[in-house]
Amino acid sequence: MNLLDTLGEIVAEAAQGDADSSFLLGALCAEGYGMPKNHAAAMAWFRRAADQGHAVAKCALGFHYAYGLGVPQDYALAATWLRQAANQGNAKAQFNLGVMSMKGYGATQSYTEAAMWFRKAAEQGHADSQAVLGGLYVNGCGLPQDYALAATWLRQAADQGHANAQFVLSQMYAEGKGVAQDDAEAAGWFFMAAEQGDAEAQFKLGEMHCNGIGVPRNYVRAKMLFQKAANQGHADAQKVLGNTFGSDPLIRLGHLGFVTNCCSQTKVV
Repeated sequence: MNLLDTLGEIVAEAAQGDADSSFLLGALCAEGYGMPKNHAAAMAWFRRAADQGHAVAKCALGFHYAYGLGVPQDYALAATWLRQAANQGNAKAQFNLGVMSMKGYGATQSYTEAAMWFRKAAEQGHADSQAVLGGLYVNGCGLPQDYALAATWLRQAADQGHANAQFVLSQMYAEGKGVAQDDAEAAGWFFMAAEQGDAEAQFKLGEMHCNGIGVPRNYVRAKMLFQKAANQGHADAQKVLGNTFGSDPLIRLGHLGFVTNCCSQTKVV
């Protein structure tokens, strides 16, 4: 039995004021599952559930206000609803509130407050929060710079399959930042991220294969990885492929400056 089989029951229970059913009906309206997509109707059902203290519905309201779905975009109201859900321990709301604090949406920008919310969600196992918290530790944004703690949080996210965290962790192993320098370990994490389609990881792993760093030297494998990255618009990979692919291209590994992008590109989800 799927949701569509019980849609009538869900509607009836929502109409009688059941909070879980109200939230579920709102989610169905928002996704257009079994009915036309209708964000305005979704907001009405989310609000019914939220008024009864439903944390996930409050998080959904915050998301819709942040993106102006079914209502005019309003970062202040988004932050209000997200904060209520976050204070009830909802990890997704904590993450999204961290994003808004980091970007200054709906409140004064504060990396310190952002780090606090990311930590709360990270401690619940929220992979995106663990990855961003690791990035904040690398850059010393909102908390003291600490490569060892950065590696700890990044590893937790990476173990959950978070491609960006896998890439950052690779760089840290390559440079010995917060962990013992280990080219083989770096290559392993680059491989994990590259397999998920991360263009920068594909390029870095290609570099390692060119130079025989952490992996056997293999120009065929390197060229394949450069091609995958180039196909995604990676400028350096395109440049390498555009030049003569010589017998011994000495391509230097990069540095940790990219980690800022790990934070700056984070968005409400």
